[in-house]
Amino acid sequence: MLNIGSFPARHCQGVSRRAFLKAGLAVPLAGALGSPSVQGATAKVRSVLLLWLWGGPSHLDTFDPKPNAPAEYRGPFATIATRTPGVRFTELFPRLAARSDRFALVRSNRNLHSGHLEAGSIGLTGDAGGVDGHLPNFGSILARHRGDRQKLPPFIAVGRGQPRDVVGLMKGYGGGSWGRIYDPFQVACSDRGEVDIPALQLAEGLTPQHLANRRTLLAQLDAVRRQFDAPEQRLWDATQRRAYDLLLSPAARQAFDLSRESEKTREAYGRTSFGQSCLLARRLVEAGVPYVQVNWSQYVEAMTPNCDFGWDTHIYNFDLLMDRHGPILDRVLSTLLDDLEQRGLLRSTLLVCLGEFGRTPKINGQASRDHWPNCYFSIWAGGPIQPGRVLGESDRVGAEPVTEPILPSAVGASILEWSGVDSQARAELRVLPEGRVLHELC
Repeated sequence: MLNIGSFPARHCQGVSRRAFLKAGLAVPLAGALGSPSVQGATAKVRSVLLLWLWGGPSHLDTFDPKPNAPAEYRGPFATIATRTPGVRFTELFPRLAARSDRFALVRSNRNLHSGHLEAGSIGLTGDAGGVDGHLPNFGSILARHRGDRQKLPPFIAVGRGQPRDVVGLMKGYGGGSWGRIYDPFQVACSDRGEVDIPALQLAEGLTPQHLANRRTLLAQLDAVRRQFDAPEQRLWDATQRRAYDLLLSPAARQAFDLSRESEKTREAYGRTSFGQSCLLARRLVEAGVPYVQVNWSQYVEAMTPNCDFGWDTHIYNFDLLMDRHGPILDRVLSTLLDDLEQRGLLRSTLLVCLGEFGRTPKINGQASRDHWPNCYFSIWAGGPIQPGRVLGESDRVGAEPVTEPILPSAVGASILEWSGVDSQARAELRVLPEGRVLHELC
């Protein structure tokens, strides 16, 4: 079910709200692009699908267990063998263990900050400068590089809203200093597969049919304004065109329509918001969207009232992992891998799964784990990735990498390199100058 307009309006800098209301739109499409692409190398993948495990999942209780560590480190979960010789996961992930030969695992990621908002910004921009929101998200960089080539937005974020904690918003979510025009196009998906598109909220009482007529009138009125402020006018034209296309084009709208999926497929992903969001993301990469980011939750907090069960498990870490987080991630990620492969999309799609950091190796006084940026995991599949590989190793209690730490700048540089934004293009865009590409995964 596609439900347009059930979320608050967003604003676009430099464009009059009156102009949008004349068009019959309550708000602009903040994710539309107005700049030409920067040319670079030939891409190894058509699309990137990033699963953002917001809140910091415990690496020791998931994909880097330490069964021989002292009891105050290892936790209560047993470990199980995988299809990768010598590699074990915790017992919470039997489906992914059976598919470890389809993805690569990094066990030596390291962030530069222990706070969610700061580490999240660094994790999605690749640099500590992203803490202040000055640097663009990886998706914004790819969107600018690819340009405005299709009806669907080039950077789509699936989730309830901009990632945050109860204190504030994460800065490295979108365009940063490039402006909100490079922010992701926001889509929300419920556990029933109901899709909401906040940026396409219609003014009360209007329908897409009304918009078709108003478009003709608006084109006539705007002809008078074209001699003024040409750069902003071009931005307005692109935003207006994208909004109308999404509303009026059956091909564009059907990409967001999960009712076109079989019940068997929807059940395979599971009736959770994350499961249905990942199914929607598969539809979007199938439709050719260059960059899709699926947010596990909007809030990092796991148990705070009005939040949405993020991975910030200072309390009830083992309970939540056993009863909720582990089973959902195991089911959804394994189904997504199967689905992409069966549809022939895995070769053209780079799938990355990670959070902003891990959790403390030593169990805290609440029988849980706290923030730990020194060492955590990431999962990579599709495109040039050689499945079954394991990059990096942590020490005997999972506290520090004993191999080269993999920084967020390397994560971003690798994603962009394989998407066609090579080192020359990154230099021209002035992004990730120190990021190295993880050729070991290929």
